[in-house]
Amino acid sequence: MFQPRLEQHIYPSPVGKIVCVGRNYAAHAAELNNPVPAEPILFIKPADAACALGPVFAVPQGMGSVHHELEIAVLIGETLSNASEETVLASLAGVGIGLDLTLRDVQDGLKAKSLPWEIAKSFDGACPLSDFIAADKVEDWADIEISLIRNGKVQQEGNSSAMLFPIIALIARMSRHFTLNPGDVIMTGTPAGVGPLEVGDELEAHMQDWLVVNTHVKGRDPA
Repeated sequence: MFQPRLEQHIYPSPVGKIVCVGRNYAAHAAELNNPVPAEPILFIKPADAACALGPVFAVPQGMGSVHHELEIAVLIGETLSNASEETVLASLAGVGIGLDLTLRDVQDGLKAKSLPWEIAKSFDGACPLSDFIAADKVEDWADIEISLIRNGKVQQEGNSSAMLFPIIALIARMSRHFTLNPGDVIMTGTPAGVGPLEVGDELEAHMQDWLVVNTHVKGRDPA
């Protein structure tokens, strides 16, 4: 089990499930030729998808293109079930950076057959996570800037103000479907600019002036 770090200390609860939302930025939906959703598209990555974002993480080899999807990650601090937005705000432990790694060729093949795409999104190590900073340091959840630099070039930039489903309201909606427990992580969607990773890539992920993570991509042979 992956033990997250909050404010440079080991968080008491390991990562449980990782609840994700697809197409939460209209520009990202457009770049993949997908319709903009009227309701959140939710899916779950298992606990074994979580791993450390830095100083190195591994991507599967021999399974086609592996895309990076930079996201704001939220660490749950208290149990949430059918929660109000006010309760959500009081129950968050931390905020950080995550990558929703996606086997894009595998996903495209599954979508073409109208099949679920868990194996494209939920494999071991499919969710590298940064350390988290305390959630109470966030003054405005609707104004969080993130960016990803790949090999010296800006690859993704986004702000939570552009989300179709804002973070706090989104988590409240998630809690109507799934009980959220301490250690669970919420992945809040990716801005435009997703693309393939290559072994040897050097990445620099930023959130505001709160977090900077430098990391290196290595390969992992399929099991």
